[in-house]
Amino acid sequence: MDYRDSVDLSDSHIQRGSGGGGRGGRMALGGGVGGVVLMLLVVFVGPSLGINVSDLLGSGGSQNTQGAAGQGDSLEHCRQKDVNVNTNRECRWALYDKVVQDYWSKAKSNYSYGTMKLFSGTTSTACGVGQTEMGPFYCSGDSTVYIDDSYVGQLLKQLGASGGDAAELYIVAHEYGHHIQNLDGTMRSVRRGTGADSQQVRLELQADCYSGVVFNQIMKDSSSPIKTVSKDDLLRIADAARSVGDDHIQKQQGGFVNPESWTHGSSEQRQRWLSTGFDSGDPASCNTFDTQDL
Repeated sequence: MDYRDSVDLSDSHIQRGSGGGGRGGRMALGGGVGGVVLMLLVVFVGPSLGINVSDLLGSGGSQNTQGAAGQGDSLEHCRQKDVNVNTNRECRWALYDKVVQDYWSKAKSNYSYGTMKLFSGTTSTACGVGQTEMGPFYCSGDSTVYIDDSYVGQLLKQLGASGGDAAELYIVAHEYGHHIQNLDGTMRSVRRGTGADSQQVRLELQADCYSGVVFNQIMKDSSSPIKTVSKDDLLRIADAARSVGDDHIQKQQGGFVNPESWTHGSSEQRQRWLSTGFDSGDPASCNTFDTQDL
């Protein structure tokens, strides 16, 4: 993606810090890998690390954990009116936050802004402890997207994705899709469970669709801080969606494909719903809950 040389990021809702919390809420893991890693943490190392499994699953408990040592709000230089993202690469996360929330603030009446917090290692949230290995996630208790920015590229590479800025923006837009679901009450109404046709999978596919809508609108917005989105960028977005499909992750980890255990949907489903949102540019096209054709 090409950025404008000077962009106003003064209203970006981005921070670097340990999180907050104690209010409860539901945690939505943004990539299929998060569910797999979380399961391994719960089964094998949860007790030894003192992890409260109910907190990890966002069941409403609170936990006063400490964030990574030495973390402070070091992104003040990104929340300025004249930022060159091409030379200040860490500020691209502030730009991602801005373009996604700018769209939703216009598209959704009475929109309530969320926050994006970058962290490293471990962070406290209103949904409990968050860890790097869980991948990017959204906590409904504090309306915050949590991302270990130093790990996302590694995660995409591990999953066989080509990565890049467009893939990162896809992840951020997906997580803010969960924020929309939180504001709409969708997250609270979804029954927990797994399976290719489960409400959990439908929740994730809708967030993918919302991500596609955002990309559509960015490409139409002549005033967007993102000057151009290339064909290669679009291929990288589709590739990222493929890489976080439950079936792809199961195959990559040497296991057999078990649709009954899916939490995020197959690669084909994730790419298709991403495409649905992109082609329509309309959030109304993203009703994954009232279709028999996922």
